[in-house]
Order: sequence, then structure tokens, then C-alpha cells
Amino acid sequence: MVNVSSNNGAQYEKLIQLLEEQLTNSNQQNNRLSEKLDKALKQNEALTEQIRQLTKALYGSKSEKSKYQAPDGQGSLFEDDPSFNDSEQTEEQSTETVSYTVVRKVSKKKRNDSFSNDIEIEEVHHHPANTLCDCCLHQMTEVGTTIAREEAKFIPATMKRVQHIEHAYECTACKKDTTQKAQIKRGKAPQAAIQRSIAGPTVLAKLIYDKFIQYLPLYRQVKEWERYGLLTNDKNLSNWVIRAAEDWLQPIYDLIKQLLTAKSVLHVDETYAQIIKRSDGKSGQSNAYNWVCRSVPSQGPIIVLFKSALSRSRAVLEDLITGFKGTVICDGYSAYGHLPDVQFANCWAHTRRYWLKADSINGRIGVDYCDRLYQIERKIKHLLPEERQQVRQKESKPIVDEFFAWIDRSLFFGKNALAKAAEYTLSRADGLKAFLNDGHLEIDNNPAENAIRPNVIGRKNWLFSVSEAGAKANAICLSLAETVKANGIDFYQYLVKLLTELPTLPIHQQPDLLHNYMPWSENIQATCAK
Repeated sequence: MVNVSSNNGAQYEKLIQLLEEQLTNSNQQNNRLSEKLDKALKQNEALTEQIRQLTKALYGSKSEKSKYQAPDGQGSLFEDDPSFNDSEQTEEQSTETVSYTVVRKVSKKKRNDSFSNDIEIEEVHHHPANTLCDCCLHQMTEVGTTIAREEAKFIPATMKRVQHIEHAYECTACKKDTTQKAQIKRGKAPQAAIQRSIAGPTVLAKLIYDKFIQYLPLYRQVKEWERYGLLTNDKNLSNWVIRAAEDWLQPIYDLIKQLLTAKSVLHVDETYAQIIKRSDGKSGQSNAYNWVCRSVPSQGPIIVLFKSALSRSRAVLEDLITGFKGTVICDGYSAYGHLPDVQFANCWAHTRRYWLKADSINGRIGVDYCDRLYQIERKIKHLLPEERQQVRQKESKPIVDEFFAWIDRSLFFGKNALAKAAEYTLSRADGLKAFLNDGHLEIDNNPAENAIRPNVIGRKNWLFSVSEAGAKANAICLSLAETVKANGIDFYQYLVKLLTELPTLPIHQQPDLLHNYMPWSENIQATCAK
């Protein structure tokens, strides 16, 4: 009996041990399934958020204007709140009948077409066919006039074939004297903008103006030139642009760059481009880039400088701002950093854009913090740099500190848009706070983005540059076009003056002469202002 009981006890213990092992395995399996379920739920949440973001990007509004009220009731600073224009109405008020008199202000409807003040006026007078009185047949006397209507009249441009003829003169008295050689004097025609070319300064100016201000690609200009009587092709037009840029616009470009890098604050941005024949061996489908630098208004006349490059590397940035010592205002691209004597300030517009993409309650709170900063910036934009810095320290700094403290407390995790916004903001904290300590700095990099927009618009029309020389010429022409516009100068008249006068001046032996041709110089302001 004892042996039987002992055997039964051993079997029970073994059975219990087996059941415990099965229970442990089941618990472990349940834990693994729970982890897989949690992971699947998180993946599902992330994919759902991604689908929502993609759907919004595809079908939603592309504007960054807010369409919500901030928690403190402050409306969007990027859009006027229409509720401010509506009278407040309660349910009780809506049931009452109120008598009032409506006073309508009669205003003349503003025309959407008009003439500039300096346009020439041509009068066409219309008299009656017969000015004899039908009753007594006496001659009638004019008693008044009325302008019946005005219309615009377009006179097409004309093309002239200008021949520069050099006249030679000889002394006939000396010619009769056989002991000496007769003197001959010859008139000297001014040097052409492009040697052995029929393209004069006005043609080159219009060619460059139409491409970089009107955004007309060269192949579309060919037919227009033919209509005026100039027979050419797009390859020839391209060579004209390159030659004019290299010979006469490049010295102006180099001086502008020298003046730009002598400043202490710059906006910098970049956008992609396309160059077909690349020297680095890459395919023509590979991205090239156009970089842009822009000065700030508080440090003198606005300067805009473009540079064409095959890459987006830090080496291009180093070459672009060689000799510069100061602060660069930029976006969050990794190339902006770790340059000697250069500090970097980041863009609050990019930060706001990340929080706007989050499109949630917390995302709206982040946008509201940015909007409050922009409200202060709009209020102080006309102040001196020292005054702006004082206001920022007093009003903007507490908002910035509160914003970063709120992000730290909220502890956003994951890969959703909200976590990306928090990570983007925290990783650039120093750069985002830089504007608080320098009144010369702008709060964002929008001036650079606005400066590079003509390149983006032109890119849609030009599509690509065939060669690196063409891309470089584009950068030179764009630089002058945007700098000239920013200083109130007519780009066409400016080009005509440069291409007419520079070929006759010793600018390479006396480079100081170029200062008279800067867009802000008295010479240019007096002759080429709009």
C-alpha cells in the first residue's frame, strides 16, 4: 500500500509540474500575443495617421492659414477672422422686431483696369458732319465737349537695323607734300556688347528681361523675334545670354557678392534644378540646385544672390558665403551648421508648418504659440533693431520658454505628425531662440523663400539648363533681376545701360567704376528708377 501511495503522489506531483509548465507557456504566449497586438495597434494608428495626412495633402487646403480659434480666443494671425465683421446676435435678439433707418453709402465701383499716370494721351475729336442749323441754316457755334469713352491703343515694337559707319578723313594739303605722309583720322564706333554679333544692347536687354521677369523660355521668344524681323534660333539666343552674362554682368555680380558677404545677417535657402550636361558624370535627370542669399533691410540696400550648383552639400554653402562672419537664417536642413565664424538661426515658419500638419488639439496649441510670436513681430517690424530686441526679450521670450516647457511636459512619442513636430522643434531649440537676442534677425526665413520663388516659377517654363555655363548665366541674371527689383529699378532700362556703357569703360583696370552701376547708386537711381 505504501508503494502504491508513493507512486500516486509522484504521479500527482509530475502532473502538477506539467500543468504549471503549460500554464507558464500559456502566459508567455499570451504576453507575446499581447505585445504583437499592441505593436499592431500602434502600426494601425500610425498608418491611419499617415493616410489622413496624405489625404489632407492630396485633397485638403494647401494654405497654412489657421481655421480655428486659439484656446484663449485669439483668432489666427495668418487670416482675418470673418466673425469680427459680423454683429453679435443672441436668440433673444433674433425674436424682436427692430425698426431702423438704413443709410447706404454710395460709392463708385472701382475699375479693375486703368491707365498709369505717365501714359501718353492721344485725342480723337469727333465733330458733326454738318454744323449748319437745320432751321435757319446759320453756322453753329461749339458750346462744349464730352469725353465719350477711353480706349487703350497698342503700338507694336519695331526693329531697326543699325549700321555703325566709321568715317575716315585725310589731310589733302599734306597729301600734296611728297616729303611726308598724309595724316588720316577715322571715327571709332563704340565696342559692341558681343563681338561679331548683331545683338545690340536693347535686344539683349529685352531677351534677358523676357526670360527672367516674364519667364518666357528662349524657344518661345524665337517666333516673337521673327515677327519683329530678327531671324534667329533658341541656341543662338542662349549663347547671347551666356556671353552677356559672362562678359558684362559677371563683374556686377562679383561686386554684389563681395558686398553681401560683408554683412552680418543673411537669409539662405536652396531649391532643386536640372542640368542636362553635368561635369560630375551623373545623369541629366539627377537634381542640381540653385542656392539663394538675401540680406536684411536693417543692414542697407537689399541684395539677392543666386548660385547654381550640382549638389546640396555643405561645401557649396561654404563657397557661397566665403568670408562671411555672422548669422545665417535658414531652415532645418543638416548642411546648415558647423561653419567657422557662422551662427545659424532657424525658421519659425517651418516650425509652425510642422505643428499645423499635426492637425490635432495639441497641434493647434503648438500653432497658437507660433501665432502669438508672429503677432508681436507684426507689431514691431518697423522698429529699430535695438528696440525690436528689447520688445522680444520682454514679450516674446516668455512665450518661447513656455512653448518649450509645454513640449517637455507633454512627452510626445511615436512616429506620428505630432511627435515629429515636437522632435523638430526641440532639436532646433538654440536656432529658434536666436532671434530673441538680435534685433537684426527675422523670425523666419520667408524672405529667402520669397526671393527664390522666381527661380521656381521660371523652372516650370525653362524646365532645365542644357549646360553648367547656362545654369551659371541664369544665376547671374536672376541675381541682378531680383536685386534690381528690390531697389525700385526698372530691370530692362538697367540692362540697356549696363550693356551700352560697360563695354566702353575700363572696368577690369578700374573696378571701382562698377560702384556707379550698383542698383542703389545715384547714377542708376537717377536714370533707371521705375
